[in-house]
Amino acid sequence: MANLYNINSICLMKNVLPAALIAVGIALAGLFIFIGINHVSNRDRAVSVKGLSTREVKADYVVWPLRFGLMGNDLQSVYNDVANMQKVVRKFLISKGFSDEEIKTGNTSVNNNWASYYGDKPEYHYTINTSIIVSTSNVDLVIANQGSQTELLARGYVINSDEWSIDYQYNGLNELKPEMIEEATKNARNVAQKFADDSGSKLGGIRHAYQGQFSIEEDNYQPWIKHVRVVTTVDYSLN
Repeated sequence: MANLYNINSICLMKNVLPAALIAVGIALAGLFIFIGINHVSNRDRAVSVKGLSTREVKADYVVWPLRFGLMGNDLQSVYNDVANMQKVVRKFLISKGFSDEEIKTGNTSVNNNWASYYGDKPEYHYTINTSIIVSTSNVDLVIANQGSQTELLARGYVINSDEWSIDYQYNGLNELKPEMIEEATKNARNVAQKFADDSGSKLGGIRHAYQGQFSIEEDNYQPWIKHVRVVTTVDYSLN
């Protein structure tokens, strides 16, 4: 009877042990799957935010063209009148405070009005167009004199120039870039932190960062004022 009991116990242990090992294996496999899914889930949790930085700056260089043209039937006479007018405009600009080095003569074009026309023959055979161009870093002086060509008009010299034909430029962008990128990135992180706090998450490190293009736009009413703007996009992980 004792031998039979021992035999039954041994058989039972043989059946239970494999089943227990299988159960433990299934439990461990489930645990590993859970850990893996949780890791992937945490790894894929992220937030993408944008940070903005803007500056208002003043132009540091300006190109001011003053255009004019004369017509006549004798080409040499018209050319002489144009040359004389160039001297008048140059002298006028120097009287306003511009240096001779800041004043250049632009391209000159000659048009033969009788070479090709439709309808009635034009009154004047030739038209000569040219310009005097001021290029200077003295932006304030140009602003102060941008309407002064009316003084030449009062003397009988017609000059084509208005404030919107003046090219105000800003060349200090490279000096602005580092601090603007830093500010835009900081603003992006503040947005990401707020999102993490609201969602009950912990803000992790940067996964990807994209620096946007810098743009410079002039003010609609004061073209010598420039608006510089950059937007950065940053992806943060969430834990």
